Amino acid sequence: MELKDKIIVVTGAASGIGKAMAIRFAAEGAKCVVCADMNGDGAAETAAEMGGIAHQLNVGKEDEIKALIEKTEAEQGPIDLFCSNAGISVAGGVDCTNDEWQTIWDVNVMSHVYAARHLIPRMKERGGGYLLNTSSAAGLLNQVGSAPYGVTKHAAVGLAEWLAMTHGDDGIKVSVLCPQAVRTEMTKGHEDHVAAIDGMMEPEPVAEACVQTIRDETFLVLPHPEVLDYMQIKASNYDRWIGGMRKLNRKYGGFE
Repeated sequence: MELKDKIIVVTGAASGIGKAMAIRFAAEGAKCVVCADMNGDGAAETAAEMGGIAHQLNVGKEDEIKALIEKTEAEQGPIDLFCSNAGISVAGGVDCTNDEWQTIWDVNVMSHVYAARHLIPRMKERGGGYLLNTSSAAGLLNQVGSAPYGVTKHAAVGLAEWLAMTHGDDGIKVSVLCPQAVRTEMTKGHEDHVAAIDGMMEPEPVAEACVQTIRDETFLVLPHPEVLDYMQIKASNYDRWIGGMRKLNRKYGGFE
C-alpha cells in the first residue's frame, strides 16, 4: 500500500516511534495523520510539526479507541491505516502485582484488540484496510527482566498473526513491528540493557522500515535484521536457545 493520500491514525504519537511514524507518513503525502496519545500536549506538538490532527486518549480504554475511530471517520473519512503503536513496560517477574499485569495487558494487548474490533467491520464493508501493530523483538524472543513485557508482546504478535490469517481474504493487511532497543522515553537510561546488545536504534529508521513494509505488504517489520537470525536459532534448538537466554538473564536479569 502506498501512503500518499491515505488517512492514517498513529497511537503513541507524542514521542519516539509513534512520532517518527507520523512525521514519516506525512512526508509520504498522507492526506491526514491523526496523532493520538495519552500525552495530549505531546500529540499536539507532533501534529503541529507535520500538519496533522491531535487526539488525546488512553489506549487501554475501549470506549476511547472507539471514539477515536468514530471521530476520525466522521470528520476526515475512512481510515486506511491504523497504527496501534502505544505501549508500556513493567520490570519484574510473576511477582508483579495484579494491577501491574492488568495495566500492561490493557495497553500492550487489548488496545490492539479494541482497534481491530471497531475497525475491521468498517474495513470489511469497504473492501479492505491496513493494521500496523507495534509489538517488539520481545514478542518473538522474550524479555530478560520483565515477564509482563515479554508475555504481552508475545500476545500482541499472536493477535496480529490471527488477524492476518483470519481477515486477509477480506482485503485487510496486517503487519507487526518487532524492533529491539529504540531510543525512546521507555529505553532512556537503559542504553546498556540486554535489548541494546545489537545497538540502540533511532526512531526514524524504524519508521522508514514501517513505510517499506507497508509498501511491500509483508507481515514482519524487523528494523534490526539480527532478530530473524535469533528466531531461526530459537526454532532450530529451543533448549539451546533457552540456555543462551539463561546466560543473558544472569547478566541482565536484575534490570529495573
